[in-house]
Amino acid sequence: MSTLVVIDMQNVFADADSPWCAPRLPEILDPIDRLVAAYAPDVVFTRFLAPAEPAGAWRAYYEQWSFALQPPHARAYQLIDRYAAHAGSTVDATTFGKWGPELAGRVGSGEMVLAGVATECCVLATAVAAADAGVRVRVVADACAGADDVSHEQALGVLRLLTPLVEVVTLAEATS
Repeated sequence: MSTLVVIDMQNVFADADSPWCAPRLPEILDPIDRLVAAYAPDVVFTRFLAPAEPAGAWRAYYEQWSFALQPPHARAYQLIDRYAAHAGSTVDATTFGKWGPELAGRVGSGEMVLAGVATECCVLATAVAAADAGVRVRVVADACAGADDVSHEQALGVLRLLTPLVEVVTLAEATS
């Protein structure tokens, strides 16, 4: 069994005025819709949230990105309107990687198929952690977007180095 995990399709990454905007996010909406239709009901959406009190190295991170210190209910951290219906069942984390006990419980012993943003950050971190846990991971390249095209391609290159634990695939391969 495969579970689709859609990483961080939130307003903070979709809003053109956000410092964290993934400019190609609009281009992956239709591919993600196709994946959601193909994998339903085995679909999980995630959200990146700021911690109430940053600790350790996260303190310096949030000094640089102070705009992001918003509560979980802030509009920035909500799923974009297109996916708002999934908001009640998200896996939330204050870390880049979303792999942990909650997501592991949702994926089980099957394969995890990843899509979303940002390829070079939360998608990459989630893929590596899940692979370390022994989960087969497929990252759908044309259903992911990064901070820019170079970062996206570099992250896919790193993920390809992790074959066979992580496989980078196309939308067509993931839905066939």
